[in-house]
Amino acid sequence: VITLPHSVNVFAPQQGFVVNQHVKVGDIVNKGQPLYELDVSRNTINGNVSAAQIEVINEKIANAEDIISKLMRNKSETLTALEKQIKTTSASLAETNRMLATTQVGLNKMFTNLSSYDKYLKDGLITKDQYNYQHSLYFQQQSAYQSLVTQKMQLESQLTQTNSDKITKAADFDNQISSQHNQINDYKNQLVESNANGNLIIKATTNGKIESLAVTKGQMVENGSSLAQIKPTGDIEYYLILWLPNNTIPYVKPGDTINIRYDAFPADKFGQFPGKVISISSVPASRQEMAEYTNVNNGTSQQELALYKAIIKIKDKTFSYNGKTLTLSNGLKAQAVVFLEERPLYMWMFTPFYKMTQSVSGPIDE
Repeated sequence: VITLPHSVNVFAPQQGFVVNQHVKVGDIVNKGQPLYELDVSRNTINGNVSAAQIEVINEKIANAEDIISKLMRNKSETLTALEKQIKTTSASLAETNRMLATTQVGLNKMFTNLSSYDKYLKDGLITKDQYNYQHSLYFQQQSAYQSLVTQKMQLESQLTQTNSDKITKAADFDNQISSQHNQINDYKNQLVESNANGNLIIKATTNGKIESLAVTKGQMVENGSSLAQIKPTGDIEYYLILWLPNNTIPYVKPGDTINIRYDAFPADKFGQFPGKVISISSVPASRQEMAEYTNVNNGTSQQELALYKAIIKIKDKTFSYNGKTLTLSNGLKAQAVVFLEERPLYMWMFTPFYKMTQSVSGPIDE
């Protein structure tokens, strides 16, 4: 007998021992609710391996966070210094541009005056020394102008380089900070793995009622050990898994009614119960599939036959006996009376004769 949805068996994922038991038989649980806490860690003469790993990983995370804090502080200080340098260079460039404009105006005026000095020299109004002196002043002014032009170019180049350094330094710090964050994420993944090697929480995989608990606090469990069985609650349908031999397949079809006899409820006291065939497999069941049902009769005679899986819908889920209400449960073993064909009595009597006739009739002409 099975239920839909099926009862759920909860198994231990690793070897360990039970630290805590959070439920008891009969409790109603929800999906994801803790059932057991298992300690799967290893211990050596130096202590618990998982605890030591977790401590080391937490130290690595703390160191990485400290490095990130220092990098952010250094980034802020570096960018602040570069920003001050940019402001100073920008102010110097502005002052140089102002001086360059003033020098340009003075240089233009001196160039205009030199034309007049040429006339003054021809007219004898000034001496040759005065004339040469004015030219000397003009060349000095022109040299000062060229120096300012060179200074402007240097300041512009310096400003460009400083702005570039600001962007490069910021990106470099960001890359280092990002690298440390990635390291922290790796450490956290290691921490999760280490915690998984410490204590495991076994949770309910579905909503239902705790039907049985296989272990208690302090017990050792192996990988794959059964821990608990959960019976789904709500609208549950009961079905019988029936294994039909191949010689019954021509006579049984979906919709047929069969009689069910439960081993737990002997037919001489409880009678038979009706069931309806829902489906019949078209291929024989494999041994692996049959092995999933622990109450299947694995006798040699049955193993020599091909068995087909039939699903039978059970009509009566509960019934009364001596004033008690009895309920079906998952895993009950049952037998069924399957009605194959109807013949007159004389045909059953002549069945051996029919078999003998078929044996000596010879080949069938297609």
